[in-house]
Amino acid sequence: MMWHRPQGFSLGGTERPRLRVWDLSAGYGPVQVLRGLSFEVKPGLTVILGPNGAGKTTLLRALNGLIPRSGDVMLDDLELSEKTHEIVRAGVSLVPEGRQLFAQMTVLENLELGGWLFSRAEREQRIEQAFVDFPRLRERVQQLAGTMSGGEQQMVALARAMVSRPRLLMLDEPSLGLAPRMVDELLGMVRRIADTGTTVLMVEQNVKKALAVADRGFVMERGALVASGDARLLSRCTVVREAYLGARDSDTTDARDAVQRRAKTIERLHTKP
Repeated sequence: MMWHRPQGFSLGGTERPRLRVWDLSAGYGPVQVLRGLSFEVKPGLTVILGPNGAGKTTLLRALNGLIPRSGDVMLDDLELSEKTHEIVRAGVSLVPEGRQLFAQMTVLENLELGGWLFSRAEREQRIEQAFVDFPRLRERVQQLAGTMSGGEQQMVALARAMVSRPRLLMLDEPSLGLAPRMVDELLGMVRRIADTGTTVLMVEQNVKKALAVADRGFVMERGALVASGDARLLSRCTVVREAYLGARDSDTTDARDAVQRRAKTIERLHTKP
């Protein structure tokens, strides 16, 4: 039995908003990780690729107000605040790496936190819709989140984000630690969320599968965007294929396992006569 119904999701936005970012810089204390990023996230599903330390998670945290940032961030015609609760109120939700559920709280209690900005009646309505979109969560409603498997917890984290009915949904490494079958189900679910009208920005380690479901992609290195384009074109790009998909060396599709191949590829490019 699937965790979600195969139809589109009722929770989420329907306006297909665009995120526009100009000259974004952010970091941790004196360490500057992102330097002057400018880009646009169009409606649909956009994936961010890159090696460890490229600044992918830092970018999502900056967009969600979890760390200080400079620059301008617009969701359609609305300038996003730097305060997280105001960003959530504007329709932006983040599913962080590692899910970060409250382990000693039930599934229902975790979902309730997704609707904390809304009235009790509206929150209850949205949670009920979450049970329609994620029917297996209704069966686990009183189970402690900490007793669930990684895949089950990821479904709770995704449902919790959707309870806030986001216009922009951001996902940080959603497939991390999941079995291949669960990865396929999860990414298919994210694709349908994007098709329903919620703009999705996703950091993902499984490069091949991410590009297969995405509309567009960005490649980050050392806090900067070094490539962008249609996901199908990126998947056929020689440098991306050799660096992340192992086109010549292996069939491994995990970006973490591809870092060494990527370094060799770039070294070859730089040493060509």
